[in-house]
Amino acid sequence: MSWWLPVNNISKKKVDKATIYRWRFYGVALVLFVVVLLLVWHLVQLQVLPDSKRGFKFLQSQGLARTLRTESIPAYRGVITDRYGEPLAMSTPVVSLWANPQQLINTPEQWPVLAKALDVSAKKLADKIHRFKNKEFMYLERQLAPASADDVLDLRIAGVYGQQEYQRFYPAGEVTAHLLGFTNVDDQGQEGVELAYDEWLSGTSGRKQVLKDLSGRIIQDVAQLETATSGKDISLSIDLRLQYLAYRELKAAVKAHNAASASMVLLDAKTGEVLAMVNQPSFNPNDRSRLKASALRNRAMTDQFEPGSTMKPLTVMAALETGRYIPSSTIDTHPGYFRVGKKTLLDPVNYGVMDLTKIITKSSQVGLTKLSLDLEPTDIRDLYFRLGLGQSTGTGFPGESIGILPNHAKWQPIVQANFSFGYGLALTTLQLAQAYSVIADDGLKKPVSILKLDDAPLTTAVVDKKI
Repeated sequence: MSWWLPVNNISKKKVDKATIYRWRFYGVALVLFVVVLLLVWHLVQLQVLPDSKRGFKFLQSQGLARTLRTESIPAYRGVITDRYGEPLAMSTPVVSLWANPQQLINTPEQWPVLAKALDVSAKKLADKIHRFKNKEFMYLERQLAPASADDVLDLRIAGVYGQQEYQRFYPAGEVTAHLLGFTNVDDQGQEGVELAYDEWLSGTSGRKQVLKDLSGRIIQDVAQLETATSGKDISLSIDLRLQYLAYRELKAAVKAHNAASASMVLLDAKTGEVLAMVNQPSFNPNDRSRLKASALRNRAMTDQFEPGSTMKPLTVMAALETGRYIPSSTIDTHPGYFRVGKKTLLDPVNYGVMDLTKIITKSSQVGLTKLSLDLEPTDIRDLYFRLGLGQSTGTGFPGESIGILPNHAKWQPIVQANFSFGYGLALTTLQLAQAYSVIADDGLKKPVSILKLDDAPLTTAVVDKKI
């Protein structure tokens, strides 16, 4: 039995299949075209249409938010110079290295490399990273020379960055250490002039916008938001040449006499300006790794002491002020000692009858005691006060002592006698220098200045010129 199909039915089936294939093709092509059209439209939205939701402005802002940062611009601290413009303190650019522990902790294989570059033990660095692992900032090394910092940054370790700072440098080192003081690692005044005039010397930091790469390194400065303002300069009254000379001589004297400490002050008697101020022991402000707290004091202004026989000329001056004595007036010091209450005051030898000038030149304790007991106690104390004892010298130096100038309701004879030759009171080296500058300038007193003066100082006549 044979089977057969009509020819017309076979042709019709072939036509139907071709039609179906064609429509499938058109359908797939249409879908692809629509997909491409949608992609193009989306790209247009992202790249061309600024107002479209999540358009190119949105993407641009998001990209900038991830790479645009605001950085601080450090301000340059003012320069300190001597009266002739010689630099005493200046700031030099340095780089501080810091890290983001949350990034650094993900690359422990880099820690030994970083530790070697920083010249620290790998264990110490690892302990530090773990200690700060929940923080986003920690210092690795402060105030490195730019070349040394670049050696570390060139390793391109993720999470390690650098920031520019300034470090204070003192060309004269220990010679000017006590007067200038120093700044801390953040360039803030801690001692001396650096502290007293910190606000004047400090500048105002600026701000800038920068672009950073994925590693956090600055690749471009975009805009300056605020300009950094440098601090103001200060010209001190000292002459650096005299400062070096005074320091050398004081250091030699301390060594020769095996002294524990010493101070020296040179004043301009006409202006009250400090021309030199030195102390022993001193310290190197550029290297404070072995610094002892006892070496920090500017002893010439902070340390008080009983002045002793340096007060004798001032007591004689008080006697002259009464009008009852003249330089040729005499005092009989025979037999070379004098008893006041239970205490006997002695001279090295029996000087006999002495005028006031010889009492000073021989530093006669007997002569001065007899002279002082013939005066009212207030005569001596009032003169001391007028010469600047028991009060500030006017420098504004931090920690300056005003000394001790007692004012007893009742003066015992022995107290009055001791007071006349420098015991029972306390003063600083600077106060003593100020008092003697009055004698040197015919009785005129000026405030002491550690800054160079451009105008004549305010003077006060505290002792008659004839005295």
